[in-house]
Amino acid sequence: MVHRRLLQLAGAVPGAILALAGLGAVLSALHIGFAITAGGVIATLVRGEGDPLPGLAALAAIALVRGTLTGVREPVATRFGAGVRIRLRRRLLARLGAVPVAERDSGQAAATVIDGVDGLDAYYTRYLPQLVVVLVVPAVVVGLVWTRSTAAGVALAIATAVAVLAPRAWDLRLLRNGRRRWERFTRLSSDYVEALQQIPLLRAFGATDRTAARLAADADQLRGSTMAQLRLSLVETFVSGMAVHVGTILAVVAALSAVVSGDTRAAGAVTVLLLARECFRPVQDLGTTWHAGYLGLTAVDGLDQLLSRRPAVVEDGTRAAPATTGSVVVDAVTYHHPGTSTGLHGLTLRVEPGETLAIIGPSGSGKSTLARLLEREIDPDAGGVRIDDVDLRDLTRRARSRSVVVVPQDPTLFAWTVRDNLRLYRPDATDAEIERVCEIADVRHVIRALPDGYDTVLAENGEQLSGGQRQRLAIARALLSPAPVLVLDEVTSALDPATERRVVDALALAAPARTTLLIAHRESACVHADRWIALRGGRLAAAGDGPPSARVLLSGGTP
Repeated sequence: MVHRRLLQLAGAVPGAILALAGLGAVLSALHIGFAITAGGVIATLVRGEGDPLPGLAALAAIALVRGTLTGVREPVATRFGAGVRIRLRRRLLARLGAVPVAERDSGQAAATVIDGVDGLDAYYTRYLPQLVVVLVVPAVVVGLVWTRSTAAGVALAIATAVAVLAPRAWDLRLLRNGRRRWERFTRLSSDYVEALQQIPLLRAFGATDRTAARLAADADQLRGSTMAQLRLSLVETFVSGMAVHVGTILAVVAALSAVVSGDTRAAGAVTVLLLARECFRPVQDLGTTWHAGYLGLTAVDGLDQLLSRRPAVVEDGTRAAPATTGSVVVDAVTYHHPGTSTGLHGLTLRVEPGETLAIIGPSGSGKSTLARLLEREIDPDAGGVRIDDVDLRDLTRRARSRSVVVVPQDPTLFAWTVRDNLRLYRPDATDAEIERVCEIADVRHVIRALPDGYDTVLAENGEQLSGGQRQRLAIARALLSPAPVLVLDEVTSALDPATERRVVDALALAAPARTTLLIAHRESACVHADRWIALRGGRLAAAGDGPPSARVLLSGGTP
């Protein structure tokens, strides 16, 4: 089965496919040469004419070369397969990174990127190369047999056609059923990932047993679907196997009939028998490689869906120089969240270099949308965002990450060491620099209390830390960035008042020249703001100098 989308993807690995197909063709040629040479040796021994030693030496040489190439093929295929997986996963992950966060399904994406690509490894490095061999070798063998016995050649040609083409009648049905099975598999993977991530919540609501029962029922349905696929696949294997055996028998019977009638010598019948085996060897190997690459075929819908996704932002900026002063201009920006009327509506704003701006407003007023625009997780529907008078869309990804750094309210930490998490923006940061930013974020004593200090490997998303500790680690990580613009989105919401005051005071002293946009609901988080603005319904509702007062915060900036 050849799929259009998979052939398009094969454009990333044509060299591997052609090299493996060539290696398979050479091995098939050696098998054919061995069969013909063996037939000649047998004929020499039967007739008692000539010296069989040259033929035996040739058989030994062919066997040696064949064994060497057979031993080389698997490591070569494995090496090419690793390259295939790396290239395809790089393309898929690049496309996945462009999918909006709200539209991502971690379980489904993991199944596609891991299991689906593993299936494509076999499809590209085994099935497609073997398909090329099958298109060439059986026709050559049938021609060779035809020259020795016309009847045997006809029988072999018909049997080969049946063995190759008849199973294809099942392929479409197998593929349809396989796609349904893959859909169930990815949905179950997604449900398992979600359940594992939310075990504390399920336990708190007493829903663990219900969830486990539902997952068990879904897994049983997947098992039933898999067994149905296996039964259908066995029918295909039976038909192909019968064609191979019947074809071999018919070819030999035809050759023997020719011997009886005097048209062919007895030794020629032996050669026909040996060649018949080599005619069907590539066909049988194709059936094996089809099952090995079948998972990749069934995953094609998930791959196609991921590769066809329109990215939320198009990374085509060419300006490689990052911002230096950190002026921020939001110029008549409008953005609507898909399917809603919320977002920003013609917002215009200017923040001077080194200025600290507090941004307040009720939930849904557009504060976090503004942060996402500055991070360029999304692009405005109209208007533009400029840093140092350069549109964010004109910057390369690297230049943008070195111009603006955003710390969200619920930061993400990786299952890496604390040190590696802190070096996310600056892999070359020294230990002294790490110590300094951790002291500013008031998290150094927390890290030193961990079992291995900065070398402690965090759990998934830093689950052994409290919400406030994770926020402070994220602040420290952002401070290591050279970006002149810092956006803090409710990053002290999980801190107690005393800790929040220490962090806010330290931030003001540590980065006086950095432009800071501070999204907050508490007066204590805004004490060092140079001015404030209030958003309401995606529009600028009010503004003022200095930090916002408690009254202004409570009113959401309502004039």
